[in-house]
Amino acid sequence: MSGAKAAGPLSAANRRLCMIAYFILVHRYPEQFKRLFRAIYVPGQFYVVHVDKSAGKPLQDDIAAFLAPYQGAAMLPARRAMWGGYSLVDAELRGMAKLLSMSADWKYYINLSGQDFPLKSQAYIRDFLMAHNGQQFIRAVNQRRVRPDTMNRISHVFIEALGHIVRTGLPRPFMAGVTPYIGTQWKAVSRQFCDYVCNDERASRFKRFYRHSFIADEAFFQTVMLNSPSFGRMMNDDLRMIDWVPDGDIKLRPRNFGTPDAARLRASHDLFARKFDSQEDPEILGLLEQHLASPAARFFDQQPRMQGPAQFVAA
Repeated sequence: MSGAKAAGPLSAANRRLCMIAYFILVHRYPEQFKRLFRAIYVPGQFYVVHVDKSAGKPLQDDIAAFLAPYQGAAMLPARRAMWGGYSLVDAELRGMAKLLSMSADWKYYINLSGQDFPLKSQAYIRDFLMAHNGQQFIRAVNQRRVRPDTMNRISHVFIEALGHIVRTGLPRPFMAGVTPYIGTQWKAVSRQFCDYVCNDERASRFKRFYRHSFIADEAFFQTVMLNSPSFGRMMNDDLRMIDWVPDGDIKLRPRNFGTPDAARLRASHDLFARKFDSQEDPEILGLLEQHLASPAARFFDQQPRMQGPAQFVAA
């Protein structure tokens, strides 16, 4: 996609067709979350927030009080959402279901964490999604062919219980007639897909299987999407700027962006970046808040975005 030009946004009528529903996972840094929320909030869009139960009731109450004046914003009942566990998928499915019940108008679902931040305005993002209407933005590769080193996540039974992931060592076959896929947990997908994965009985067997897998949030949605009726073209792209760095022998983690990254972040064609730590670098979010008012962040040039490279990194 080329640099943004002041070509002007799509018409207001068309933009309304691409109303966005956001689901945001929060587990710390409430003040940073509030800055993210203000940056993405537009009346007429919809927002559901899940605060990890392990974060404690004071943080939950703080977020609830903050959201109370905002139209179209709601909180999910707090449950523990544990890294590596199916509870993260469960939280997202509950978030999708809540958003579906809040309005029949929104067309795209975007998930974020409380440490993400937008690189483009909401007008830009709506125009972008309208220009790519019907495309699914989620990273996915064939797990057997491209990431065979991760097959142990689904080839054995895992149990999430009492705040732990139990590796039982019990082998099991994969789902008959299904190809496993893997990617990252971040996505911008259609309402049609959200309704299918939440409510269609054909998605139930995927839920039953992945409930006992490891790091299901990086594979469940991809596998459902690519082994189900067509939901339009799937772009191997999650629309996020992420700088992956080593964390142990084989794992990667997203590096915290800071002030030295400001120029790269402003020049990026991605819609969001992750992640940020406002306690580590208190200036970077202010620079991005200023950037959101710039022409480069406000006006989408309406040129198609190329399909992202086939890659996978563990979150």
